[in-house]
Amino acid sequence: MSKTDVTRRGVIKTGAVAGAGLAVPTIFTASSAAAYTNEPTGGEVTLGFNVPQTGPYADEENDELLAQQLAVEHLNGEGDGGCLNTFTSKALKGNGILGKKVTFVTGDTQTKSDAARASAKSMIEKDGAVMINGGSSSGVAIAVQGLCQDAGVIFMAGLTHSNDTTGKDKKANGFRHFFNAYMSAAALAPILEKELGADRRAYHLTADYTWGWSQQESIAAATEAMGWETVNNVLTPLASTDFSSYIAPVLNSGADVLILNHYGGNMVNSLTNAIQFGMMEKVVNNKDFKIVVPLYSELMAAGAGENIKGVFGSMNYNWQLDNEGSKQFVKSFGEKYGKPPSNSAQTCYAQTLLYADACERAGTFNPCGVAEALEGFEFDGLGNGKTLYRADDHQCFKDVLVVKGADNPTNAYDTLEIVEVTPVEQVTYAPDHPMFAGGALGTCNPGA
Repeated sequence: MSKTDVTRRGVIKTGAVAGAGLAVPTIFTASSAAAYTNEPTGGEVTLGFNVPQTGPYADEENDELLAQQLAVEHLNGEGDGGCLNTFTSKALKGNGILGKKVTFVTGDTQTKSDAARASAKSMIEKDGAVMINGGSSSGVAIAVQGLCQDAGVIFMAGLTHSNDTTGKDKKANGFRHFFNAYMSAAALAPILEKELGADRRAYHLTADYTWGWSQQESIAAATEAMGWETVNNVLTPLASTDFSSYIAPVLNSGADVLILNHYGGNMVNSLTNAIQFGMMEKVVNNKDFKIVVPLYSELMAAGAGENIKGVFGSMNYNWQLDNEGSKQFVKSFGEKYGKPPSNSAQTCYAQTLLYADACERAGTFNPCGVAEALEGFEFDGLGNGKTLYRADDHQCFKDVLVVKGADNPTNAYDTLEIVEVTPVEQVTYAPDHPMFAGGALGTCNPGA
């Protein structure tokens, strides 16, 4: 399916799947008289899918849209039902959301905060979207989350890994299913110590925006705590495509590890440049030179090809996970699109279902009822295993994957292998952790 196959307004036909309802919060019911932004009055409800159709993270966009469309089909009773079959909450019935057919509109974030806000604003004000989901940049996510808070709609953040999204910039109307930079570092550090040793000198190249800063701070703190030295941290523009000038100084720095705090096309290009300089073949400080990519996706791995062999990183999800929710999602996605789902796809699919489920359990589209239903919600069956949406900051807590580039991949989809499924306890932190301090969650805004 090409990008042009998904129109700006997608209407998927409804069907019926049996399901059992759950108890709803007493202060929000379907008959609530309280006014709120874009309260659906007809037989349809509109969701807004805001994704990077252009820009350095555009490769993630296609899978996000495919997954969002698949979620809409499953909500409306089409296809095999997907994770509605494995989701431990049984509120979804396959007849839309609260009996209304689910439709959707799309926007292009361009991986730019201003463009993302503009497209989200248009979907809310012109198209009547009651929820915004998607994106592959923390800068975009933070900007759109603020807009949704002010507008009075729920924001289900897409691929946003910065600590700030559920830290200093958290909002009561925003929820994040993706893990964060602190979690990546907490999962990676023990593996890096085991595999690379405790006596290492690290040189960081870091994307110059909120995610890169957050990722670098997290991985530097975790590796320094186990004995590594941070030699340098150099910021690189998000729009960069050639990193040769940044790679060359690493060779004269005395570092024996290069940490690429890059994502998407940036990571593919910077890693490719590093391999072209022969870094993985060098011996520095009597150690084989190593490269670390703290945040991975399958799409990045495919783009980097053989260059990722043996390179460690972390992931929010991988289609090779062996649990019922993941197997069901892989089956549904694969049968429809002819390939396994990416990290991007699973995140946006799960969030679309989670929003719909919260509406059903709350008995309303009122964002404050939906937020109440999501806060403290524990569930399983959407692909990540047991999961909690913490009420304090709306951060999702679940196991984290440590992966590395496979030595002998057999196809374009198994280029990464799971090294460890790090238990959630190892990556959990207090809500007032210093890396997440500085902002208050505030109160839910129902809008109009």
